[in-house]
Amino acid sequence: MWLDVAKEVRGEVVNVGPDRGGGYGIPGPDTGNAVLDLIARLSVQSVHLERRLDPFFRSGLDSLLRDPLTRLTTRLINAQRKNEGYALAEERIQPDEEARLQEIIDTFTVQMGGLWKAGYFERGGNTKTHGILRGEFTVRDDLPENLRRGIFARPRTYPAWVRYSGPGPYWTPDIDDVGFMSMSIKLMGVPGPKLLEQEKFTQDLFGTSVPTFVTPDTGANVKLQHWSVRNAQVFYFVNLRETHLLDSFMNLLWTRTQSSPLESQYFSCVPYLLGEGQAMQYSFWSRLETRTPVPGVPGRPPDDYLRQAMVATLAGRDVEFDVKLQLQTDPFLMPIENAAVMWPERLSPRVPAAVLRIPRQTFDSPEQFAFPRVLSYNPWHCIAEHRPLGNVSRARRRMYYELARLRQSMNKVEHYEPNGEEVFPGFRLPDGSTLPLLLRPRPTPGAPGPHIPAGSSSPPPPTSRRGPAPSDGAGKARRERCRRCRAALARR
Repeated sequence: MWLDVAKEVRGEVVNVGPDRGGGYGIPGPDTGNAVLDLIARLSVQSVHLERRLDPFFRSGLDSLLRDPLTRLTTRLINAQRKNEGYALAEERIQPDEEARLQEIIDTFTVQMGGLWKAGYFERGGNTKTHGILRGEFTVRDDLPENLRRGIFARPRTYPAWVRYSGPGPYWTPDIDDVGFMSMSIKLMGVPGPKLLEQEKFTQDLFGTSVPTFVTPDTGANVKLQHWSVRNAQVFYFVNLRETHLLDSFMNLLWTRTQSSPLESQYFSCVPYLLGEGQAMQYSFWSRLETRTPVPGVPGRPPDDYLRQAMVATLAGRDVEFDVKLQLQTDPFLMPIENAAVMWPERLSPRVPAAVLRIPRQTFDSPEQFAFPRVLSYNPWHCIAEHRPLGNVSRARRRMYYELARLRQSMNKVEHYEPNGEEVFPGFRLPDGSTLPLLLRPRPTPGAPGPHIPAGSSSPPPPTSRRGPAPSDGAGKARRERCRRCRAALARR
């Protein structure tokens, strides 16, 4: 682990210990019960063991069993659901939705305050940055007429910044995470008013390497966060009062020891509008046909082997993802308000709609690695034709916004809306300041290794203009919530 040690990096001694907080590695469980703590600890150790053996058998197992088991699990999940008579693309506000959202935000705030010190706050989810890459999103010219809505209305190319990341809320060696990855795409130069006015010319897209969300709705997510803040997430899934074993099994079918962020598929998990009256999910499918061997298994690979795999691939070639759209055709089997149900492809095939191209590039400068610290990704950075749907997406609007503001305020940086013209190294923010280089690469022969904090050697923080608050979240209530959250952090 990286805690309580000092390492020499490029001639300077850099502390990577408790001054940054305890979010590096996996903190021990803190349930208040010694037996539960032991069970939680053993569950983590069993996952770590499986991850080291996984590369020797998983590809063959997936090719034989993953799809039929996914269909079976989806049928079992649907058998427990009640048909409430939804129409296509219909949303319904859930009971106590706002109270649940506030509880999730408050829990995340306390957890982030417990894991990170001021100046070193990371994201509450999708925490570890593998890299942020320059990309191009090109809409196809052969789309059916009913799919030509919003950004897909006509063939064109948008510049993009693509952030690849691991799960949260911790920043771990890659082999020790839970086995899924995330991709966040910020398209730039998108015309039209945005539903979240913080940014003017962007459209944000999201995908994870599992096809369903870890919880079906915000009510269940409150219960997950209850255990997450105690570092004992296993008890959300294995709980005698209210088990979520099927949701857990669905995620286990799609989590694995990953080989490279460029070699996976990514799913939106939640629906979005595709013009008025149409709901869709989208996904990204890598065109790479080979997998990079995971180095060092069954022993210990380099802590950042996923990033090293991307560096090696993009040093020699471009990478492309097919972007596919799936229309909702059955309001029960393809629900809006339940994010844990995989939409069956037999009811609505995925249609290729665009290509995301990641050109050959070098992306491992300290400045570019620090770039995501001034960015915020939010699904409500979008045009009205692609409004996010469902209670999970409604929660994301304020949750992502407030947690991004917390992270950036604790790090003393300001939100920045990119335009695609940023160049690294040498990038400067609009006021002329440079990025705070809180992370520096450890020199590794042939490929960069883990990034290590440089502490007090970072330059002054940027002071670019912050966008306005969302119209539905400003005012006295927000200030009171922030006061309560900061008080909770102070008590920690």
